[in-house]
Amino acid sequence: MLSRPARIGPPLFPVFPGHGPGEHAFPLPCGPLFGTLSAGVGQVLIVGGGGGPASATVLACERHGQGWSDLSGPIPAVVGRNGFATPGAKREGDGTTPSGTFCLEEAFGYAPRIETAMPYRQIREDDIWVDDPASPDYNQWKKKGAVMTRSYEEMRRADGLYEVGIVIGYNRSPALSGRGSAIFFHIWQGRGIPTSGCVAMAREDLLRILSWLDPLKAPAAILGMAG
Repeated sequence: MLSRPARIGPPLFPVFPGHGPGEHAFPLPCGPLFGTLSAGVGQVLIVGGGGGPASATVLACERHGQGWSDLSGPIPAVVGRNGFATPGAKREGDGTTPSGTFCLEEAFGYAPRIETAMPYRQIREDDIWVDDPASPDYNQWKKKGAVMTRSYEEMRRADGLYEVGIVIGYNRSPALSGRGSAIFFHIWQGRGIPTSGCVAMAREDLLRILSWLDPLKAPAAILGMAG
C-alpha cells in the first residue's frame, strides 16, 4: 500500500554531515548535466563512476535559485557488475546499470513506515517484481500468483538488500520488452560488491537520502553520465 506520511518535526537527517546548501560548488565537467533536467526538478541524485568497474559515487544536489548545491559530497556506491550501459543500450540480464535521467517514483521497505516524505510502499511476503520480457506485466510490482509470468524477483529478500530502497523510473511508462527491469537504489552487500544493475550504497547513506528527498521537488536521478 502506498502512503504519503506527514513529517512531524525536522527530518531525521536535516543535512548531510559536514555539508549544507551552497557550501560546495558542483564539480565540472558534471555541471552541464543539470541541463538534462526539466525546470520542475529541484533535487537530483547524480551517480557517476568511482574508479572501478562497478564502483560509483552519488551526489545529492538541490536547486537554489538559478544554481545547484552539492549537499552531500561523494557518497560511496556500487552499480552493475558490467558498469554503466551507454544511453539506450541497457538490456535485461546484461549486468549493467542504465544511463540517463530518470524520475524517482517511490520509496519501499520492510517496515510499515520510514522517515521519508516520499510515497512509501511496504513490501509484503507475496510481492514480486516481474522481469519476464514476454509478460504483459514486465517491469511492474505485482502480487505472486496474480500475474502470468515465467520469472520474477522476490521483493522480500532474505538478504535484506531491499529493507529500504527507491524505485528509479527506468523503462516504466511504457515498459519496453527486454530493455531492463527492477532498477532501484537499495542497500549494498558491501563496498566493491556489484549489483545486477541497480545502484546500491550503505544503509545509513540511503536513509539520509530518503530523509532529504521531497516529492514536491520532483526528485530525479542522473545515472552514468558523470565522470
